[in-house]
Amino acid sequence: MIEEGSKSSKSMVEKRQLFMEMRAQNFDVIRLSTYRTACKLRFVQKRCNLHLVDVWNMIEAFRDNGLSTLDHNAEINVSRLETILSSIFYQLNKRLPTTHQINVDQSIGLLLNFIVATYDSEGHGKLTVFAMKAMLATMCGGKILDKLRYIFSQISDSNGVMVFAKFDQFLREVLKLPTAVFEGPSFGYTEHYTRTCFPQQKKILLNTFLDVLMADPPPQCLVWLPLMHRLANVENVFHPVECSYCRSESMMGFRYRCQQCHGYQLCQSCFWRGHASGPHSNQHQMKEHSSWKSPAKKLSHAISKSLGCMPMGEPPHPVFPEAAERPQDLAHTTTLESPSRLDEEHRLIARYAARLAAEASNSTQCPPSDLSFNFDANKQQRQLIAELENKNREILQEIQRLRLEHEQASQPTPEKAQQNPTLLAELRLLRHRKDELERRMSALQESRRELMVQLEGLMRLLKDEEQKQATQTGSSPHSSPSHSASCTMPMPIRSTSAGSTPTHTPQDCLAGVGDDVLDAFSQGVPRNLRNDLLVAADSITNTMSSLVKELHSVDDGLEEEECNMRNGREKAESE
Repeated sequence: MIEEGSKSSKSMVEKRQLFMEMRAQNFDVIRLSTYRTACKLRFVQKRCNLHLVDVWNMIEAFRDNGLSTLDHNAEINVSRLETILSSIFYQLNKRLPTTHQINVDQSIGLLLNFIVATYDSEGHGKLTVFAMKAMLATMCGGKILDKLRYIFSQISDSNGVMVFAKFDQFLREVLKLPTAVFEGPSFGYTEHYTRTCFPQQKKILLNTFLDVLMADPPPQCLVWLPLMHRLANVENVFHPVECSYCRSESMMGFRYRCQQCHGYQLCQSCFWRGHASGPHSNQHQMKEHSSWKSPAKKLSHAISKSLGCMPMGEPPHPVFPEAAERPQDLAHTTTLESPSRLDEEHRLIARYAARLAAEASNSTQCPPSDLSFNFDANKQQRQLIAELENKNREILQEIQRLRLEHEQASQPTPEKAQQNPTLLAELRLLRHRKDELERRMSALQESRRELMVQLEGLMRLLKDEEQKQATQTGSSPHSSPSHSASCTMPMPIRSTSAGSTPTHTPQDCLAGVGDDVLDAFSQGVPRNLRNDLLVAADSITNTMSSLVKELHSVDDGLEEEECNMRNGREKAESE
């Protein structure tokens, strides 16, 4: 009798231990019931180490313990529940590293007492299979999308359509969790919740179910469920912002920004407790932030959004095929030991083989089903989204690189303020030399043009004189060597008055031309002045070529000096 009394008192202490620790956290000071409920259930989840068990590991544990083949309304006793919890936590320790092992016995005791207090408050020592599945699938770790998919597989029929009676049963069981943490007045079960969640829909498929439960906001009776998952995601998020009430220089978790008071932000502790200061009021609308973005990141995000590099709004969940298989149930993979179960397994295998054969025969006659089409379309959409995300990341990186280059180029450097005086002097000297050579080149070009004009006039004079002599002697002008020489060197034709009066004497025609020309014609045998003028023109051309080469060398020197100065600036900036 004494031992039984001590065991009973120990059991009572263990039952109260979790709730006493939860009360010590002082969650009741949180003003909003949604946050208060989510925080309490998150505490229970972490204290029992359920956050370390993924939903897929939980489904595997259901299969290994033979729960997938049991009816939802079947009852299991507390001893079998303890066996199931033991397998869950011992398998968890096998997956965890040795440095992060958990206390299995303590986790089993805390979770067992919480489940019994939640679902067996009258002390019958039994609970239904569906209640245990709903509770563990809701409180374990993992993504809310995977949890809702598993829950839908438990409350839908063989055609993938939700059964309203089963959904009502799910609400009845899952809403016992807020009641267990003393939030029943806010989130207790009522009969009208089922139609409140789906007021108009009659045929609820998987995608519709996910749309409703993952909407923003979700149904009021389950608003704490997505918040509990958001709490888990922001526990280690850091915001380098000062709280406008408690003046803490940084925030952890959620951050709340007032939509009316400019620059007014609160940490989650101050917002949950309803603190306000200055012109801010608790009646103002607040926006919840679960991450921190720097001003530069906000700018790049806005630019990418305006350029259409990223989608304006993402769907809350991927679109699943309407007639998809339900692998979450895993009923046909359970280990079957008795002969009756072996026979059942054989019948299931035979039925499955017959269905595969029927599908194979119909595939040659019928077009692809909507299922395969939806699956391929969904796969293509995921691939397109992945490609767009990669392209978006590349564009954001390029924008960041250009911004850094612009900032570096706009910053003043000592080399820009204080240049090397020697290099500047040499650069000015080279530029002066270049201007001087350009002026000389222009003068030589003008001289060459004038000589060409004079050469043209003299050629006309020579031609007229040869024609005159040929007329007097009766010979052909083409026999003159000077004329043949003139034909081998074509010259530009230019209108001039020289040679327009062939009746004049050579002295009259050559007046003012030059001493060499006068001497040549006065001797009777004309000198080859044409060749002399051509030689002079060639000399001028050679001089201009040398000037051009020197001008190019000056340009090369200028470019080399500028390159040296630029390299010097870059080296100084890098140092």
